[in-house]
Amino acid sequence: MTGKDAARAIDTLRRGWAIRLIAADGAIRLMAVEGADAVTLAGFDSEGRADILISAARAETLKLANQLAAADPDWPVLIERTPWIDADVATAIADPVLDLASPLKGPFRARALPSPLAAKAALRLARLAGILPAYFQLEDDGPADADVSAEAIAAYDDAVHLAVATRARLPVSASESAEIVAFRSPDEPREHVALIVGKRDSSPPVIRLHSECLTGDVLGSLKCDCGPQLHEALHRIADAPWGILLYLRQEGRGIGLINKLRAYALQDQGFDTVDANVRLGFAIDARDFSVAARMLDLLGVGEVRLLTNNPNKVTGLEAAGVKVVERLPIILPANPHNERYLATKRDRTGHQL
Repeated sequence: MTGKDAARAIDTLRRGWAIRLIAADGAIRLMAVEGADAVTLAGFDSEGRADILISAARAETLKLANQLAAADPDWPVLIERTPWIDADVATAIADPVLDLASPLKGPFRARALPSPLAAKAALRLARLAGILPAYFQLEDDGPADADVSAEAIAAYDDAVHLAVATRARLPVSASESAEIVAFRSPDEPREHVALIVGKRDSSPPVIRLHSECLTGDVLGSLKCDCGPQLHEALHRIADAPWGILLYLRQEGRGIGLINKLRAYALQDQGFDTVDANVRLGFAIDARDFSVAARMLDLLGVGEVRLLTNNPNKVTGLEAAGVKVVERLPIILPANPHNERYLATKRDRTGHQL
């Protein structure tokens, strides 16, 4: 099986359909909890015996895993199914945003994992799909809408086959002579773009890796600094001899728009951005900067001056073969709505503000 099989399985899960995941220690059938309802669940599991697969981080909240196990975000935990666990209860198990609305869940009992390698691959696949890492799980040979192997999931890399799809002149407020370049991969539905500003010369371009933020870039959200950073970066690039804005479709630090909004709801309950991501079962930062490195390679750029406050972007680019000759900070004023967000970036994720 190949990366296309992983992409097909991702699409299947997002549609609320069933997949079969095959690993060295066995095969399991899965349906994402957030894609299930009474009708689809009955079709997948007519006898009501599918257990619930969740991450150890989530299981710790439900008192089903100790802190040592929960420290490994990839470690799976299986909740034994009982007659009263229907689609609604499973949703409450999977989604921490609902904890305040249903605080007295349980009691639940964990059971031994029949195929731990398959279960770990399933959690990774959910995160790649941008859905909550929680499934209904069966160990049988019933029907599935897609088959995928643990090896295909481990090898999934949307940067490998990324290619230039098209390019065109695009006058923007920061530069009327800008050019936009679109990139597409057959293994991934998201399309990334680069905006090239200025006349290319032999100097390293000023580069900004900007992860998509619908709420900040488009709606003017005050909860983050993404919109102001985007526009500041464009003007900084325009003031340089030349540069490139890479607009990466990695919403919510790579966890997707829906999960980012779930993280917002958890922030309203008192969690910071780091704890909200972890509580949802995702990495603190799930972005893949090899995509940006591949885009730069396709544009013939090997050395850059990078506009960022995030040292991980420097590390990520250099690990992928792009030399960062200079890091250029972006310092912008805070507002009452994003002060805690910016402090969390500084204190917990190493941003140099």
